[in-house]
Amino acid sequence: MTTVAVPGPSAALRRGTSRNVVGIVLDSVYAGALFLGTFLGVVFLGLLLWTVYDQGWDRLAGDPGEFFGNFVSRFPARAGIKAALHGTVWLMGLTALFSFPVGVGAAVYLEEFAPRNRLTNFVEANIANLAGVPSVVYGILGLGVFVRFLGMGPSLLAGGLTLAVMSLPLIIIAAREAVRAVPDSVRLAAYALGATKWQAVRHHVLPAALPSTMTGVILSLSRAIGETAPLLVIGASVAIFNTPDDVRDPFSALPVLIFNWTGRPQAAFAEAAAAASIVLLAMLLAMNSVAIFLRNRFTTRW
Repeated sequence: MTTVAVPGPSAALRRGTSRNVVGIVLDSVYAGALFLGTFLGVVFLGLLLWTVYDQGWDRLAGDPGEFFGNFVSRFPARAGIKAALHGTVWLMGLTALFSFPVGVGAAVYLEEFAPRNRLTNFVEANIANLAGVPSVVYGILGLGVFVRFLGMGPSLLAGGLTLAVMSLPLIIIAAREAVRAVPDSVRLAAYALGATKWQAVRHHVLPAALPSTMTGVILSLSRAIGETAPLLVIGASVAIFNTPDDVRDPFSALPVLIFNWTGRPQAAFAEAAAAASIVLLAMLLAMNSVAIFLRNRFTTRW
């Protein structure tokens, strides 16, 4: 008869201790890798910002009135961003006008009213997938639908609709998260007082979710303001010598202008592109600051 040696409690304790040591080492390595990745990202971002500032600040600060007030020119010293700046502001207004009500409405319907079935799951999965589609694909969509099929041409309206369609998935996702974060007690309290589902959503859920929703909308617009590929595909111009007065007018935009100037062989155009990049970065920073203010000032802690 053979006997099987059973490890005593000291052996099991040693194995448990060794596993804890390995886990601590792996946690430390993982935390170090994350810190290193974050540090490198911040360093490269700082280098990028410094490069843009170093190349473009003298051009921007030398004569800001001329730089903001002139149209494009084949002479880099005379080139300005007037048409592109006006076009960018128009695009942001149109994009917000089209994407905000549609995105928030879709989010409220999917979160509060849509039945839980295969069709709803299919729509939700496609919205999540569309959020990761490259922007040039939306440019091709805008070219085929808005520019050619609907006959809008390379106009502000076509550009605004294209950027709005590109921004919709992110807005829907952000608005759904904001609506989902409102506790059910708010809805139940409204129902207890005799409110219908729509009245509870309109008067209680939406106002409570609005700050987070606005934050998502502004961040989506911040992404759209820097997109170049969809505007190039639908035919945004560079040589525009008047500011748009109507949504049917042709337009230029800061990303398109920067893209064009960086491809010029003259070093002065590279400086002008860096100066225009500073303006675009300032606009992005302002929009992100508004989003942070809305989130910190008006978000309710449930």
